Amino acid sequence: MATSVGPRCLRLLRGVTSWRSSLLHHENTVLSHFLQSLRKLPVRAFYTNARRVHTAPARTLFLLRPLPVLLVTGSGYAGYRQYEKYRERELEKLGLEIPPKLAGPWEVALYKSVPTRLLSRAWGRLNQVELPHWLRRPVYSLYIWTFGVNMKEAAVEDLHHYRNLSEFFRRKLKPQARPVCGLHSVISPSDGKILNFGQVKNCEVEQVKGVTYSLESFLGPRISTEDLPFPPATPCGSFRNQLVTREGNELYHCVIYLAPGDYHCFHSPTDWTVSHRRHFPGSLMSVNPGMARWIKELFCHNERVVLTGDWKHGFFSLTAVGATNVGSIRIYFDRDLHTNSPRYSKGSYNDFSFVTHANKEGIPMRKGEHLGEFNLGSTIVLIFEAPKDFNFKLKAGQKIRFGEALGSL
Repeated sequence: MATSVGPRCLRLLRGVTSWRSSLLHHENTVLSHFLQSLRKLPVRAFYTNARRVHTAPARTLFLLRPLPVLLVTGSGYAGYRQYEKYRERELEKLGLEIPPKLAGPWEVALYKSVPTRLLSRAWGRLNQVELPHWLRRPVYSLYIWTFGVNMKEAAVEDLHHYRNLSEFFRRKLKPQARPVCGLHSVISPSDGKILNFGQVKNCEVEQVKGVTYSLESFLGPRISTEDLPFPPATPCGSFRNQLVTREGNELYHCVIYLAPGDYHCFHSPTDWTVSHRRHFPGSLMSVNPGMARWIKELFCHNERVVLTGDWKHGFFSLTAVGATNVGSIRIYFDRDLHTNSPRYSKGSYNDFSFVTHANKEGIPMRKGEHLGEFNLGSTIVLIFEAPKDFNFKLKAGQKIRFGEALGSL
């Protein structure tokens, strides 16, 4: 046995020795080639306080790939934001009030630099692509499961009826699904979540608790008094006072967020007359409650359609705010409105008056009447004047459905 093991061990040792010498030779060859390549690099010289230093251009030694760097940086930042949200939720469970942590100017500028308008137009075209009959049920069922859509309320429950995603988003409801409350003067114009409500103070409106936006920046400058159905009570003063047309009235607001799974049409919240439309082409940032807590004046940055007019107590306005993938805001009686259009630049606005020589009143709207629609969930902001004894029948954060009461006298 010993005589047979000895030669095998000897052959094994010779093999290992040969392999190591081959590896060392290969390493020396590679090192030699690397040193020769370094000698061929263009050398630059610079001086320090101590000595002259020669260096090769850094770009020839290290090749940075921007896509992996962006992916790693973006993923790290997204992970940090998720951790911050998780920590906030845990503190809220303990009953602690968390002061809002607002985005800095560079963060807002970075977000606004993302081509959300272009992406939303692409999303809109994708939504209009007709799906094969066999693919409709799986696609819509996934959406229903993800966002909790109640198809039993839809006028047409058969998923094969909807040719594309756009038709599915804009589905109609059964007539009895949303009874309109007749006891209260103002109803919810849509399904959604109440983000904030109350009186407007100091020309600042809360988009969520603790985070405000400028009333004048949101609505734009007041139209001339000649176009008003009646002159304001205070010809001079703050912008808020220009909107309040009757002595003893206050200015109120209500913010309703429509999630992707909500009913996407919106209706008239009261009996009123629409006299003017102002369209702000803007960014299309997300308007979910988390973003509303993070970005101050979020609604002023985004594209929006402001409808203004009057009701029995004075000034009344409804604003449909666009968001990411919600470039399409449609007002049924306004065929000239085209949102998220390349011909309109951000930072401007365009006006249209519904008061003409033939129609001196404007567009009358009845409470609960169809008014418009979004292509996906977004936000509706109501700003109106009413007597001081107006009371909201709401709680912040509650879910609400179209037709339910917002408030009354």
